[in-house]
Amino acid sequence: MQNCMDTSNPISSGSKSGSDFVMGQRVHFVGDTRRIGTVKYVGEVEGYEGNWVGVDWENADGKHDGSHNGVRYFQAQGPKTASFVRPHNLSSGFPLLKALEFRYHGQSTKQEEEEMYVLSATNKKVSIELLGKDKIQNKLSRFDELTSASLAYLGVSLAGPPGQINATIPRLKELDLTGNLLSDWREIAGICIELPALVTLNLSYNIMSHDVSGMPVLNHIKVVVLNHTGISWKQVEMLKDSLPLVEELHLRGNKLRRITDIRLSENPIADPGRGGVPRFVLIARLAKVEILNGSQVSPRERKESEIRYVRLVMSKCHDNPEETKKLHPRFAELKTFHGIEDEKAASGATGPQKMSLSLISITLKCVAASIGEKAPLTKKLPATTTVGKLKILCESFFKIKSIKPKLFLQEEGSPLPTLLDDDMASIIDFGVGNGSTILVEEEC
Repeated sequence: MQNCMDTSNPISSGSKSGSDFVMGQRVHFVGDTRRIGTVKYVGEVEGYEGNWVGVDWENADGKHDGSHNGVRYFQAQGPKTASFVRPHNLSSGFPLLKALEFRYHGQSTKQEEEEMYVLSATNKKVSIELLGKDKIQNKLSRFDELTSASLAYLGVSLAGPPGQINATIPRLKELDLTGNLLSDWREIAGICIELPALVTLNLSYNIMSHDVSGMPVLNHIKVVVLNHTGISWKQVEMLKDSLPLVEELHLRGNKLRRITDIRLSENPIADPGRGGVPRFVLIARLAKVEILNGSQVSPRERKESEIRYVRLVMSKCHDNPEETKKLHPRFAELKTFHGIEDEKAASGATGPQKMSLSLISITLKCVAASIGEKAPLTKKLPATTTVGKLKILCESFFKIKSIKPKLFLQEEGSPLPTLLDDDMASIIDFGVGNGSTILVEEEC
């Protein structure tokens, strides 16, 4: 039974009774804002006087699994992640501005100062002093000039009274709220509405509620980090209407397993002409997606996309397996699944035989209105052929003299063909593979 006495706490929560806590509420231990847990039980414990709060700790720093002396009070996530705590030893958190005041106006603790050191040549700790520390601290104390704030693990749980945040930090552009006690999306909205200059919001390690209804439209937020927040893909889809201008969305550590329908229309990530990737790359990297941009992903398209993706990675990544694993986490899995071997020239192979190993077969269809109907042509070309070189070849293949060709990649399942608009890029950069169809149009 844990019954720790109240320790020194830089942000005091005051006296608490058992009735101050509710099931499912996130709390932290008084004096340690990094020791965060979820309330799973409030009431009496057999053999002990008074009220207790059963907490399931996120860092697994507990005594039991929710049962004590043979009596089960709740089910914890692990065998030793839970404990019973006196209410006055728990805090339900603080308004954002209280945490801000402590973070930027408070004095460094002895522990923090002791942790500021470097190791000497003999591996001894040598204390260091920040030059201009007072000057930096003075600048940070002027909240109206603050553009970036980190309030990680400070027990923030609510926005606070309306108007106060805007009056205090009106210029804030970046806000890091990692590891706090936030869960209600209405509190998140209350914070964001008062920060009209806010662009980047980090909510990692806050366990967010599944109810995202009532969220207002936040047109100014462009980067949202929701790593390890327990968010589902259904919630992400509901949030998209409230965050219409988001350019970056981070969702690591949420165990998303049911992404079946994705729409990336008019999004740079799905537009090769704007630095994005072709449809087949998205299909290969998203193992569970069934509908992409409104088009069904058939088993055949998935297989062909995954094989083309593996070939693409193999053509670009040769010497750094670790970098390949980092940038293409499904590469090794797909390479093994489809039985694709590393392409090596046969012993003694030279000239045309060796070159043929890197050739791909493509179909060229001329659809230029001013030329008239021409039969499609199937050609074998090196995968490294540039778009500019292919345009010149098309002029020869179709005997085009009076017009300048414009090329499009036509992919199965994609509603519109992809413009190959970079003459210096190779055709494989745009996802052209064996069996691909390229449309030859004329420039207007």
